[in-house]
Amino acid sequence: MTPDVIEVRPLPDYTLLAQFETGEWRRFDMHAYLHYPAFMALQDPALFQRAHVAHGTVVWTDEIDLSLDTLYLRGKSVKGLI
Repeated sequence: MTPDVIEVRPLPDYTLLAQFETGEWRRFDMHAYLHYPAFMALQDPALFQRAHVAHGTVVWTDEIDLSLDTLYLRGKSVKGLI
């Protein structure tokens, strides 16, 4: 079972830093997803920066969220963040 996200930090380069309930941090690059209709609105930097955690995953609006499994499994492990 994929652990829940407890914190997210959207970065200016369209990547996310996400901390999971295990304490692990992962970096996820959104560039490959921004051309899909579901995520096209996130090309607006102001909207992308509104990423937040709701119900254990990353969301931007009521209509835009990211699969927890995608975020965890395709994210790159990051060491040393607090």
